[in-house]
Amino acid sequence: MVTRATSHSTDGDTRRRVTRLLLEGGHATAADLARSLGITATATRRHLDAMEAEGQVETRVVRTAGRGRPARSYQLTAAARTSLGHTYDDLAMEALRWIRRFEGEDAVGGFAAEQVARLEARCRAALDAVDSQDPMARAQALANAMSGEGYAATASVIASGGQICQHHCPVAGVAAEFPQLCEAETRVISRLLGVHVQRLATIANGDGVCTTHVPGTKRGPRAAGAEGGGGPVPLPDPGRADR
Repeated sequence: MVTRATSHSTDGDTRRRVTRLLLEGGHATAADLARSLGITATATRRHLDAMEAEGQVETRVVRTAGRGRPARSYQLTAAARTSLGHTYDDLAMEALRWIRRFEGEDAVGGFAAEQVARLEARCRAALDAVDSQDPMARAQALANAMSGEGYAATASVIASGGQICQHHCPVAGVAAEFPQLCEAETRVISRLLGVHVQRLATIANGDGVCTTHVPGTKRGPRAAGAEGGGGPVPLPDPGRADR
């Protein structure tokens, strides 16, 4: 016999997995979530309905090809993202304001650099076994390492190279006032990948996802795989990017 306490515990575990999947993917249908969770679509919808009633998820309509009914896609609400917690609390915010007031913006930047240096050291170990000449492979390894740090990060290939998306930012509340944290983090990503990356969007700035562009091999005049297509071009030197 399953006790009420056991049932609630199981429900909580499943909903935490749903939260994680929505963080990593941005949005998903009930059917997609059910496949990832290994449970029925009916059971998945029961969890989603409960989470929607609690203000943790919201739905949007996704148009599908053909004449079928539009699919309902689920995504986390802003309140759900906030409830995931942040590394810094109000005391840290006040401390940074004190540093800025009495020591200046450069001191805030130095503090930010020191904080992300710890992240860099932990992530660097995960990249040691990855080819230093393959930024895409390193981006995937870095995304995995950052997910372990609470960033719910993913990496994907796009036409101009690749991108790393961080679906959660542990310091978003503080970074909204102190962008030096985002800037220091971007420099860490650049050093770890060995290329000059560009931050395109940040959660701290009100975007849904922190997105970092990673330059890589470029396509020639024809599509990749087509006969006569252009080969790779040299990657930019991160040490010369700002000169």
